[in-house]
Amino acid sequence: MRKIIALTHVSLDGIMQGEGGPEEDPSNGFTYGGWATPFRSEAGAHTVRKAVSEAFDLLLGHRTYDMFAASWSNNYDSPIGKAFNKATKYVVTRSLDRLEWDKSERIDGDVVAEIRRLRASNGADLQVWGSSVLLQTLIAAKLVDEHRIWLYPVVLGKGKRLFGDGVPPRALDLVETHRMPTGVLLNVYRSAGPIPSSDLRR
Repeated sequence: MRKIIALTHVSLDGIMQGEGGPEEDPSNGFTYGGWATPFRSEAGAHTVRKAVSEAFDLLLGHRTYDMFAASWSNNYDSPIGKAFNKATKYVVTRSLDRLEWDKSERIDGDVVAEIRRLRASNGADLQVWGSSVLLQTLIAAKLVDEHRIWLYPVVLGKGKRLFGDGVPPRALDLVETHRMPTGVLLNVYRSAGPIPSSDLRR
């Protein structure tokens, strides 16, 4: 079975929206686009390059797919560009009829059922970058096997969260952590089943 791995950059209060730049995702009046930029470092870039050095395919929402296609579809010089172009891109969309980027496949209809079948198939693990709407669906269906979370020392107060209201309660095991010079933490978590009992009478 393939693992679904979510790779997400978040603020201390869990916001993942618009981390890369001002125009990345200004929806709902979000004005802090690019908030992660001041905390970038070579050490952080190394962790991203390491992530894409693995064998993987991509599972993306249509907004992230559009952004990645614009940035990487003709870039074969960088490690990220090479890796993204090599990967099969599975795109969850009901609005994109044609996918121009090579090795792109459309997922629509019963999205959860289709992704369950994809996860159960043979092949490389599936990396999910960004894709905030899709992630809520995956988390709600308990389909994320591993979270790799770059945690930034900044509080934003509003925006799209990695774990939105109503997600099912789950325990996670912290299996790896790295600290960057700018205070960013990369924490790797794997699903650990139901949350432990909070019965204080024991």
